[in-house]
This record gives sequence, C-alpha cells and structure tokens, in this order.
Amino acid sequence: MTLLEATKVRHFFGGLCAVGDFNLDLHAGELMGIIGPNGAGKTTVFNLITGVYQASEGSIRFKGTELVGKTPHQITALRIGRTFQNIRLFRDLSVLDNVRIAHYAQSNYSPLEALLQIGRYRREEERIIENSQRLLSIFKLETLAGETAKNLPYGMQRRLEIARALAIGPELLLLDEPAAGMNPNEIDQLMEFIQWIRQEFKLTLLLIEHQMKLVMGICERIKVLDFGETLAEGPPEAIQNDPKVLEAYLGEGPIG
Repeated sequence: MTLLEATKVRHFFGGLCAVGDFNLDLHAGELMGIIGPNGAGKTTVFNLITGVYQASEGSIRFKGTELVGKTPHQITALRIGRTFQNIRLFRDLSVLDNVRIAHYAQSNYSPLEALLQIGRYRREEERIIENSQRLLSIFKLETLAGETAKNLPYGMQRRLEIARALAIGPELLLLDEPAAGMNPNEIDQLMEFIQWIRQEFKLTLLLIEHQMKLVMGICERIKVLDFGETLAEGPPEAIQNDPKVLEAYLGEGPIG
C-alpha cells in the first residue's frame, strides 16, 4: 500500500527552484533514504511534507489525504513524526516534559476538562506520563527525566528528539541526518536501533543522511537529489554504481 505519494512537487525561494518535479511513492513499512550533496534540496523536501513550507506546485498525499495547504500541527495529528537536522528541543523544559508535550497532538480531552482537571483529563495525563516514561526507558533516558534538556550531551539530545517524535504514535517517521556528529561505533548502534524501532513501532521510515554506511546498510531504496532534481533512484547496489551519482559526489567522498 502506498503510504506517502508526492507528484510533480516544485518549490521556489524567490526565483530559485529548490525542488523541481519531485515524485515519491513510499510504501507502508518501507525504509527509504534520500541522499545528495549539500544544498540538494533534501531538507526542503522534509519541510514540504511536514507543512513547514507549502509546495509551490504539485501534490503530497498521505494515505490519500492532501498535505499541501495543511499546517505542521495538522500534519502531525495525521501521525507523521520527524526529527530535524539541527536538534530542536524545548531546551528549558525537562526531558520528561519534552516527550509529554508531543502527546498533546493526540489528546482527546476538552479545554474545560483541562482547566478544571476533571473527567478525561486525569486519565489522559496518567496515560501520557506512563507512555513518556516508557519511551525514556527505551532510549535509556529514564534516569534523566527531571534534567533540563539543554544540559544533556549532544548524543542524548539526539535520542530525546527521536523519543519525542515517537510520542505522537507515528505511522511515518522522517529522520533528518540522525547520525550527525556520531562516531563509527555510534553509527553501528544507530543502524541497529533504527531497524529495531521500525519493527517495534511498526513504522514506515524516510531518512536523510550523509553517512553512507548507514544509508547503504539499512535502506531498501534510495533517492538521490542534486540541485533540487532527482538524479537517480533504486536499491543501494544500483545507486553505489550509478555514474551520475558518483559524479555528483565528487569532492564529497566515495559512495558506500
């Protein structure tokens, strides 16, 4: 089943075409990667999917629902989660509250119940705290639940951001350079962890990554962007040996 479909998507910043004729057909349960040199338009694609930017042209549909024109919080409510290239946490809130706050996109109590702390509010809050603590335990952050997010080391902040993205109960998770700043041993662990959360949370995953070891090691299909255009698409083996891809990456290191 096609979960996410993008058709003839284009996006302009002034007169600059950041994304041109972008097409995507992502199937439920798939793990797909988007790669390309710096400035290729990868993060712009994520921002278009999640409503941070509105596509200048084209259609983006999630389970048949048009996303173009929707706000980020409306798209989050459809169960699309994401992380960011540059970590975006609520820096002055606690680790626990960073995860708790993500649940409210799916909460079902009224403002009056919240104000008076009655009815569904108490039951929902208990559920939210319990699920938040469970996620922190999975990410080995439970002992830091009361710590202020900005005081965490970089690697733990990255883990917290992924935990927060999972708190909305996503069907589709977009990971923007999850291996940024990690050493080779940490990347190996991240590869295993991404595969694990995919199975545990029954996720479809779309990721952007510069670490080719991670992309080639776990992605079933890869799309290559260059200057906003799709350069190639296919399984890792085909991408590694595609002459156009190798040419685009000259000066950025080998593929694989």
